[in-house]
Formats: sequence, C-alpha cells, structure tokens
Amino acid sequence: MKTAWTFCMAVIFSVHLYAQRTDFACTDFRNADNVAARYSKHPLNDLKSLADKLTRSLPSEEEKFRAIYVWVANNIEYDYALYLKNKQKRESLKKPEDLAAWNKGFSLRVFKNLLEKQKTVCSGYAYLVRELATYAGLTCVIIDGYGRNAHSNIGGPGIANHSWNAVRLHNKWYLCDATWSSGAYDTEQSKYVKKFDVSYFLADPLSFVNNHYPLDSSWMLLAYKPTLDQFLNGPLVYSGALLHEVHAMSPRTLNLVAAKGETISFQFAKNGDEIVKSLQLTIEGPNTKQTFDTRYRNDSSGGYSVDHTFHTKGTQTVHFLLNERYIFTYVVTVR
Repeated sequence: MKTAWTFCMAVIFSVHLYAQRTDFACTDFRNADNVAARYSKHPLNDLKSLADKLTRSLPSEEEKFRAIYVWVANNIEYDYALYLKNKQKRESLKKPEDLAAWNKGFSLRVFKNLLEKQKTVCSGYAYLVRELATYAGLTCVIIDGYGRNAHSNIGGPGIANHSWNAVRLHNKWYLCDATWSSGAYDTEQSKYVKKFDVSYFLADPLSFVNNHYPLDSSWMLLAYKPTLDQFLNGPLVYSGALLHEVHAMSPRTLNLVAAKGETISFQFAKNGDEIVKSLQLTIEGPNTKQTFDTRYRNDSSGGYSVDHTFHTKGTQTVHFLLNERYIFTYVVTVR
C-alpha cells in the first residue's frame, strides 16, 4: 500500500515578507572576503576601529556586512567546553531565581572569554556581529530562540538555547547565524572544527525556520508561521537545505511508522534555478547502510517527490542528499 502525506501548496509557497541571499546573486563578495582575511586575529579591544577597517573600503551595505560576518565566523572560536557547562548547569537548576542568577554570571563569563580569548558561544557571536554592524552604520539585532540539531530540541517541550542575528540591508531584513557559519563540533575527533559555511548567511526564511525558531515569531520573516510543536517534531534539517533553499518537507514529522512493503512518498519544495544533479537516499538500519540514487518527480513550481518502499522491518534512519549535501532526515519504524 502506498502512503502519501499531502500538504497545502499555499503553505509550501508562503509569501516572504522580506528577503534572502539570492537578492545579491550578482554581488561579488570576493573583495569583502579578502578584507576580512586581511585582519585575521585582530584584537577586540576597539570594536569601532575594527568595524572601520573591515568596511571603509567597501561600497555597498551587503559587502560591508559580509566582511563583518565572515571575519566573526572565521576568527572567533566556539567554546564547546563552556557550552557544555552551561547546558548541564541550566538543566540541573529548577528554581527560576537560581537560573536567573546563573544566566547573569554566565553572560559575564561569555563576554570576558570573547574579548580576552576570542572564544565564545552563540550569544557572543551574535553580540559581536551586532556591535560591529552597528559601528559600520548598519541596523542589526540579536534574536533569541530555539536552535535544532541532532542533539537539541528533538521533540519534547523545547529549550530556548540559541542566538542569531537579523540585519537590515537596503530596507529589507535578512537572517543569519555566524555561530553555525563558523564550523561544527566533530564528535569523532572530539573537537570543534573551523570551516566557514555560507548556508547561514542571509538565508532563505522558509529554510531557516526549520532549525531556528525565534521567541518572537515576527522574526521568522514569514507570512505563514509554523508552530513550536511543528518545529520540534519536524524532520531534522541540515545546512544543505539552507544552501539549496529547500523547505516544506513532507511528511511533517521526524518519526514515521510504516508496514513492511509499504511505500512512503517524501516531498519537498525548492526555490531557485539551481540544477538538481543528484538526489540520493541513504538508509541506515541495524548493522546496514544503503545508498540509493532516487527517481524523483518534480513540477514547474519547484515541488519534488520521491517514493521509497520499505522491505525490511526495524527502525531505519533515512537521510536525503541533494547534490551530495545532506538536506534532511527521517526516522522510519517498519513493522
């Protein structure tokens, strides 16, 4: 039996209230990136001076912000040990007054480490981006909310655990996350690996909302706003989805149940004119891993569909890769 989850096309193609990186598809950011590289490891004792050095030679708002953003992502190290300490402490505190006291002291430590060691966590990245942008004459704000990855905010009530930025360029708001652009923690190497990821720079709000859920829903920059429950229980979304502007995944929930021999229709939408060179499924089960080059259907409006029949019982993790980048994951229990 074939099972298909349908979804409202009005939801898939929700009208953006604001804008995204593709607005600057014709902008050459190489000059901005070169300027950022020129001031590698510049001290943070005079942010106004640093902002001026990063932006004074660049003509446009988007180039100025790009230099600031790239500098922060490439020069500030993520303090994973500090993140773990904060996470463990916050989870152990039950009284609101104890949590408030911890947060106050922790914030002071975050900024002390940022200024002295150029190491920080997400709130430090967001603060530095805002301050440098403000000194450069740009309007930039910090957004607090829920960050979602393989280890955080998978189901449950959710924990507000992340901070990122919105910047106003040419009278439009754009979303970005310098923390997640700076690299990622490699569990196999047990260390944070620096690697700039452009996916979170001026990202498509439709894609961004799948792993960034703001406390103030207006900062989704969307006409249609998913609920927190939908966010916490949806498929797991990766930076590849933001890079390729993938959104509106269906089924809408991470955990699925199917009968042996049942076919599930997976669907998603994609913005832009980029050519889909390959769309693969990697399925991991107990002691097995298989990769399939899929046959997919697509339509003129940017919708894609892939059908897969599950022949083996057990819990299987289904990863989708678009042009060799992971975009999203489901967990399917086959009975």
